[in-house]
Amino acid sequence: MRLTNNIHFRNLRGDLFGGATAAIVALPMALAFGVASGAGAAAGLWGAVLVGFFAALFGGTPTLISEPTGPMTVVMTAVIANLTAANPENGLAMAFTVVMMAGVFQMIFGALRLGKYVTMMPYTVISGFMSGIGVILIVLQIAPFLGQANPPGGVIGTVRAIPELLSNVQPAETVLAALAIAIIWFMPSKLKRIVPPQLVALVVGTALSLVLFQGAEIRRIGEIAAGFPAIQMPTFTFDQLQLMFVDAAVLGMLGCIDALLTSVIADSLTRTEHDSNKELIGQGLGNLISGLFGGIAGAGATMGTVVNIQSGGRTALSGLTRAGILLVVILGAANLAAMIPLAVLAGIALKVGIDIIDWGFLKRAHHISFKGAAIMYGVILLTVFVDLIAAVGVGVFVANILTIDRMSALQSESVKAITDSDDAILLDTEEKKWLERANGRILLFQLSGPMIFGVAKAISREHNALAGCDAIVFDLSDVPHLGVTASLALENAIKEAVEKDRQVFITVTSGQTKRRLEKLDVFNSVPLDRVFDNRAEALETAFQILLPSMQEQLHSSTLATS
Repeated sequence: MRLTNNIHFRNLRGDLFGGATAAIVALPMALAFGVASGAGAAAGLWGAVLVGFFAALFGGTPTLISEPTGPMTVVMTAVIANLTAANPENGLAMAFTVVMMAGVFQMIFGALRLGKYVTMMPYTVISGFMSGIGVILIVLQIAPFLGQANPPGGVIGTVRAIPELLSNVQPAETVLAALAIAIIWFMPSKLKRIVPPQLVALVVGTALSLVLFQGAEIRRIGEIAAGFPAIQMPTFTFDQLQLMFVDAAVLGMLGCIDALLTSVIADSLTRTEHDSNKELIGQGLGNLISGLFGGIAGAGATMGTVVNIQSGGRTALSGLTRAGILLVVILGAANLAAMIPLAVLAGIALKVGIDIIDWGFLKRAHHISFKGAAIMYGVILLTVFVDLIAAVGVGVFVANILTIDRMSALQSESVKAITDSDDAILLDTEEKKWLERANGRILLFQLSGPMIFGVAKAISREHNALAGCDAIVFDLSDVPHLGVTASLALENAIKEAVEKDRQVFITVTSGQTKRRLEKLDVFNSVPLDRVFDNRAEALETAFQILLPSMQEQLHSSTLATS
């Protein structure tokens, strides 16, 4: 694994232009997310610079643009609100410590090579989770959209306070917020290719607030200190340590999901393949440094990444360029941001929330799968009104249970037991001959495909059909994987057959299935000379062993008849 990302200068012009364009897109978003989180505009800007720089330098996706995102801001908002409520004096410093801890979690995930597992969850859960985050972001912008501070209590507190918020609307700020949304929504596509609509909304909204609403009291960002931020030393109290660990785990996991999903999008646009574990290490280092210098958490941003690629960015130099441009803006033009109305930023953030909601899947989920739609809506409700981790955990659990049930039902059809050459199992001429000559005294017990734990019931059910035969051929030649639960059910069937003095034969090829049987000591019950890798040979051997008793039985019945 290379320590730094793949950087070269063969695409210098494209990378510089891609980074500059991404910086223009990032500026209003960083301001909006910083204010929305409760940490302030400066925290959003430094998060965009530091997460973006270190994730680009050390990550595993050359074209990925990392910065504060809607989902990360939603969690960051809750973290800051909870910690400042519990400890007003040190709450914000503790929130930055949570960002550092989240970065450490991400680096651990990458070091343990867990990247490929992060996004292995059903789309219904991802869609519901992201849509729920979009709803939260929208709800949290209602108060600033109406010209007021957010009430305590998060989403539920805001919903309860809606009547009061509506009765105290500040018309000037609401007009500015609505104008920002209108500009972003209705700006012609041709103009969007030239300049980001968010930046247009920011500039136009600020200008109009200074020209048309001079006499109105409009809440603004206020002065942003120029210069580098002071180091935020890790701060915690033992009373809040458990809460901080949970918050850091949630923030870190969400950042992993957000970044790697965006990496997949970048791969599809550039026809490349990212290094997910390296990306998690880069994201973690970026968040660690961001928290250390008072920036909010960030992750791979879909909008910035797509803009970067479409503008020509192909290496990590584009991400470094973007971070450098934003740094120059902070150090040289931070005072210009002081007059930006908070309502304009609320309008920008609210539009981001609307875009996060998976409208395409929401419209057709119930047509595709009723169960899938139920999972998605359940995850949305849990995300908005309960807890993010609970939403993902419950969603993944229910989705996996339904999937396992369906897969088990399908695989159970691959467990068959026959005593004659019917159509249940495809047999060749030789195999049919030995079954027919055995006249029902040999039972072929066939398993095919992966045998997961849900198939154990089917094995036990077919096992009940073993009565009335003298020999059993357990055919595992088409089983590439034998799970523990299924293997124990098979072991019970084999042992019971041996205990009832039936002749037992096993057909199995080398591989995981044979090794699993060896570890279960099945071959202590079945001699190795009765283990074959050819089904016809096993049936023939079973017939030859039974032949003397079959002849004796035939002779006895002939004497009785005569």
